[in-house]
Formats: sequence, C-alpha cells, structure tokens
Amino acid sequence: MAEETHLREYDEDTRSEVRETYRKNHTQQTLTLAREKAASFGKLDRARLTIWEALLELDRVIDESDPDTELSQLQHALQTAESLRVAGAPPWLQLVGLIHDAGKMLCIFGEEQWAVVGDTYPLGCAFSDTIVFHELFAENPDKNQAAYSTETGIYNPGCGLDTVTMAWGHDEYLYQVTRGRLPAEAAFVIRFHSFYPLHQENAYRWMLNAEDEALLPWLARFQKHDLYSKTNQPPDYDALATHYRKLAEDFLPDALAW
Repeated sequence: MAEETHLREYDEDTRSEVRETYRKNHTQQTLTLAREKAASFGKLDRARLTIWEALLELDRVIDESDPDTELSQLQHALQTAESLRVAGAPPWLQLVGLIHDAGKMLCIFGEEQWAVVGDTYPLGCAFSDTIVFHELFAENPDKNQAAYSTETGIYNPGCGLDTVTMAWGHDEYLYQVTRGRLPAEAAFVIRFHSFYPLHQENAYRWMLNAEDEALLPWLARFQKHDLYSKTNQPPDYDALATHYRKLAEDFLPDALAW
C-alpha cells in the first residue's frame, strides 16, 4: 500500500487543477443544486449498462480532485478491489472496492468534475472546518442562509444519514443506480465513502442514528483500501480482469439503469 503520510496532502504544493476543482465545488454545491441533480439523475434514464461495461468506460476518466494518483478510474478500481481481496475482505466488500467509483459515469454523461468527484459533506447545515479547502466556501450562497448557518441547520441530532442531503456526486449517484441490489453494508459504504469529514475527521457524528453507528466500522475498514492502495504502478489488467468481471457478474449480472 502507499505510504499514509504521503497521501491526502492539500497545501500550497497541491496541483492547481485539484484546488480549482474544489473551488468550483465549494462555490456551487448548494442544497438546492444537490436536490435538483438528484432528481434529474435519479430518473436513471441516461443509459443501460452492466457494471463491468461502466467500469470499462471509466478507463477514460481521471479524477481531477485526487492529489495522489493520475491513473484512470478503472485502474483505481482494480487496485482497491485487489487490496481488499489480499486482505481477506468478504466478496461483497471486494465488489464495493471494484465499483465504488462507478458513479463517476456522471463524467461520461457530461457532468463537470466539480459535481462528480472529491470529498462529500452535508448541505443544509454549517460547513465543517474539517472539509478539504473549507475556506473556499466563502462564496457559497448557502453560507448566507440563516437556516443553514448553525451546526445542525435543518436537521435534528440523531436524524440518520438517510435523511441528509449530501453534496451531489458519484457516491449518491451509484447508490441510486444499485439501490436494493446489494447488502445494506455495501450500500452504506458506496453512499458515504467520500464523506471524509465523518470517517476520517469524526465530524458530523451528531447526525448518526443507531443503524449508521453499526455500519460505520465497515466504512472505516473500506477507506484504508480505497486510499492506501493507490500507487503510480498500474494494475495488471490482463491478470485481474477475468476474476473481477466474474465477481461483478456474480453480484450484478444484469444491465443497470444509469
């Protein structure tokens, strides 16, 4: 695995395109926008593809928000899944490693990366200073909404993450695409794997209900392999493709609505 101390470093040496992606994200992600995006893409009327076909499409996508790798999203998917397999993770979690970023199909459908990639966070309440580049929220319209300016905003403590509108992106989109097809643990990890303020910084814990608390350890277990499997060495596609295509087909054999 990659060295922990060399990853997720956001400072003056971070590539300019990374900061610019977050600037656009933090300026434009509002509660209204996220709800509109969820309603539009939630129609799932863009395409019908198997999950493996989607992963092959993602070989064209490089995440502009990621300071740690410039490999394609297919390559990252294989790295993450293989890291989990080697560590003895159950097959369903290996599958999550393989498909967790497949929601970046939004890029294939024409979405700009600021509305697809990067860390996610709740909308409708105060922006935590644990969010990457939190200073860039200064121009976000929701900053001036009194109802959203308190710690809890429009929510109640213990409301549960299922009731929270998160910043729109690939996590929520893939959750919608695969909804009802995977174990609850898998769905939770897919939906919140980019919620770094929660699973790395321990922010927003007041939102969690008992079900969230029970599922959170799976998110922590997954996150280590998502992050620390990143290296500059591309995975051996020819050696891995047959195994992981079968894994994908075992869990999600049919074409999905995207």
